[in-house]
Amino acid sequence: MAVILEERGRGKFKPAPDCNVGEIRELLNKKIEEERNAFENCSEEIALDKLEYASDKWNLLSLFSGCGGLDLGFELAGLKAVMGEKVMEEAFRDKTVFQKNINNNVFNTIFVNDIFTEARETYAGNAGKYIYMDKSDIRKIKQFPKADIVLGGFPCPGFSEAGPRLLDDKRNFLYLHFIRCLMQSKPKLFVAENVKGMTTLGKGEVFKQIVEDFAAAGYTIYHKLLSSEEYGVPQIRKRVILVGVRNDIDFEYHYPEPAYGDEKKGLKKIVDLRSAIGDLEDNPGEYFTGSYSSMFMSRNRKKSWSEPSFTIQASGRQAPIHPGGEPMVKVGKDKYIFTDGEENNRRLSVKEIARIQTFPDWYEFSRGTSNRNENAKLDLVYKQIGNAVPVRLALAVAEPIAEFAKKELQGK
Repeated sequence: MAVILEERGRGKFKPAPDCNVGEIRELLNKKIEEERNAFENCSEEIALDKLEYASDKWNLLSLFSGCGGLDLGFELAGLKAVMGEKVMEEAFRDKTVFQKNINNNVFNTIFVNDIFTEARETYAGNAGKYIYMDKSDIRKIKQFPKADIVLGGFPCPGFSEAGPRLLDDKRNFLYLHFIRCLMQSKPKLFVAENVKGMTTLGKGEVFKQIVEDFAAAGYTIYHKLLSSEEYGVPQIRKRVILVGVRNDIDFEYHYPEPAYGDEKKGLKKIVDLRSAIGDLEDNPGEYFTGSYSSMFMSRNRKKSWSEPSFTIQASGRQAPIHPGGEPMVKVGKDKYIFTDGEENNRRLSVKEIARIQTFPDWYEFSRGTSNRNENAKLDLVYKQIGNAVPVRLALAVAEPIAEFAKKELQGK
């Protein structure tokens, strides 16, 4: 765990002292109060007359939407609830089927917010229908629109176990604006996603505070750590999924049971890299190029064809190595090498990591219109894909909610 240093210079943070629980909660309460005081300065207005509501669907609002992985999973689950699994799977494979059936759905996305321009462009380019795309800083939005369901993966730099673990990183408290949205939008349900490290930061006090704050907004909170590979994602990626049900709604959320895992227990075989990207070996598309840092080479970055991938990160430079060729070999403390030469090993391509994140092949990613070099443009795509919720994981999480939404709509 670390704290931010309020000083100039190269050092932005340092390891925190071994704070006790009381000190941690005192710091959290201070930062929360600072963020809540800022609520009064919100000034960005949403053009509510431009939102296209549907009275026969659950209207969906998306925060921190990125390029749309979580939302696409809900769209597919909503389509499955109406049209069945066969049509849903066809829509996953074929963009024309997806666009033809986009309105045969229990969900209707009305509003999307993200400050990442290229991610918004990607979302809009694949949505297949008009959606209000908002680029405002969520901290400045004055009034959020009404909605039946709110989705969002609030930012997690301070929670990540791969980062400096900044307890007082301002971005750790953006979840308060998610809660502010809930209090204004009053959705029946919400779904929020975050990294595993959120549950352990500050000796667990951060997560405890977050759950308490969401519950105080009037919601029954469910939370569970899910492993993506257990839901058809060819990747080792653990994420916390928070589901909130408004206290007056008669619905108990049950997390999906794993469908992939131990075959002796009747589960499907975990999807490996050969199954996921083997057909792209001779035509992988573009990939990030450049040397590998000592930090990158400090641990194994290469899975075999028979394994699922490492976690896909939001960086081209940090992308895992393609499984072809010889495995990496440990030659010292925090040091690995390529025994068959660096020139025979490359990072996974954007097409391959999109597959590993279970985006459909038809999903197209924006690189923007800047004058950046090719690596920098590609990195924008790696960032979008790595930040996304794997679509198949989102689909599994969404299915019980889509079924409930269908029953409620039929009962109107």
